Amino acid sequence: MVQFEEETTVHHTDQHSNHSRRNPSVRRQSSTVSTMALMCYASKSRPVSIPVAVIVALFGIGSWIAINGLWVELPLLVQRLPESWDLPSYLAVIIQIANLGPIIYTVSNCLVPKRIKEVPVAYVVITMGIVSTFLLGLFWEHQTYIAGVKHSTALLALAFCLAFVDCTSSVLFLPYMAVFKEQYMTAYYIGEGFSGLLPSLVALAQGAGEYQCVNQTITNSTTNETSWQLHAVLDPPNFPIKDFFFFLFAMMLTCGISFTALNYLPLCTREHSPCYKEECDAGDQDSEAGSSSDNSLELDAAEPTNDASPKDKNMPHIHSEAKLLDSNIVERTRLKRSISYHLPQNTFILVLILTGWLNALSNGVFPSIQTYSCLPYGQLAYNLAVKLSALANPLACLIAFFLPSTNKKVISSLVGLATAIGVFIMVTAVMSPHPVMHSSVFGKILIVLAWVLMTAFFSYSKVMIAVLLRDEGRKALLWCGAVTQGGSFIGAVVTFLLVNVAKLFKDAPQCPKIQ
Repeated sequence: MVQFEEETTVHHTDQHSNHSRRNPSVRRQSSTVSTMALMCYASKSRPVSIPVAVIVALFGIGSWIAINGLWVELPLLVQRLPESWDLPSYLAVIIQIANLGPIIYTVSNCLVPKRIKEVPVAYVVITMGIVSTFLLGLFWEHQTYIAGVKHSTALLALAFCLAFVDCTSSVLFLPYMAVFKEQYMTAYYIGEGFSGLLPSLVALAQGAGEYQCVNQTITNSTTNETSWQLHAVLDPPNFPIKDFFFFLFAMMLTCGISFTALNYLPLCTREHSPCYKEECDAGDQDSEAGSSSDNSLELDAAEPTNDASPKDKNMPHIHSEAKLLDSNIVERTRLKRSISYHLPQNTFILVLILTGWLNALSNGVFPSIQTYSCLPYGQLAYNLAVKLSALANPLACLIAFFLPSTNKKVISSLVGLATAIGVFIMVTAVMSPHPVMHSSVFGKILIVLAWVLMTAFFSYSKVMIAVLLRDEGRKALLWCGAVTQGGSFIGAVVTFLLVNVAKLFKDAPQCPKIQ
């Protein structure tokens, strides 16, 4: 038995040595695979660089800060623009029409992947966001008549440009983050969460949304009759709306500077993941060197060498075992297992379905009806729901950083719980302008709490799904971004039709009529 094992080992060693001498590409590939494996393991063991994590977060802030800024400014915009309570639904559908950007990028990436480079495209997208936010600060009040109806033409057009930028970031920035170690994915999502928090804090300091009802005398010039009615007088904000939009411009500029640092600053480039590089290059290496070496191995296994003993020739199963134990194949298999943890297909599909569902609700349906759900409870409740919901987003991301859970049952349960809260929110919107407990303090607290909890559960679930799919590689993140935007688009379009065509939701005057 010992002699048999010794002969088998000697034969395998001689076979591998002869094969390596005949195929220099095998030696190079083996050396490259071993080196990349060591670099991959070493990169995972290094601690996260705090300065790089901060730069990643600043980069992530630019992903959705423009659109989030528009949402938290709605308490002021709704009162001053002709669309009034319907403005959120207009913005929601315009934002989702801008999904043309990620569609073009995703299709191009699939058809000609080698010609589509993430970094140049990202620079174009970020520059577009910088220019659009600057123009928004100058022309947000510009209005024109369309089909006899007055509309905020400049704001809606620039909102489309900003939505084009932010929607494309979902399929562009997420795959780009695969360049870095997986620990930085949470930092990116923290930055994306702060893209809602920072505008809400600035809007809170702005004192947006308050108004006073005062008596106004109206005289009929024909009958000379005088009547009185309550008229809403807006309180001037602490700083004008244009300054708020210039703040968004400054944050987009910061995003561009951070992205440049991530690509060229040595402190940041040292944090690029060797695992990602190997994952990207593995296909090319296997197709070139791997195919020839594997074919040679098969020939060597099938055809014994000249120096093989007669005993070896009569033992084809030994050659088969030697082939399976070839060091190059073992090393490649071990490396691929270390950089990729494939989910079962059914689980992967379930995760994508959950992604589409929660984004349809959180990005499409509920933002469109927030005015109808909250304003019947008063301007204060509306303001708090908008600001605290934006605050709940980054807080949920921080919780995900310290208490992560990629368990599929936990994620599914959180999405289900958020959906149940969303049902209550939808009921209040349908019952507008007289939802349940709209005149009580408890009702105001309940509606604000519902919005905060729903946003927090959705945000935590998004982060954990992204972390789960991060281990599946760049293509999985690309699918995650595409499904995110697809679900958001469907939710926004359906809600826009319900609000503006079916007229399912009713608004209320700012001030009651005098009897």
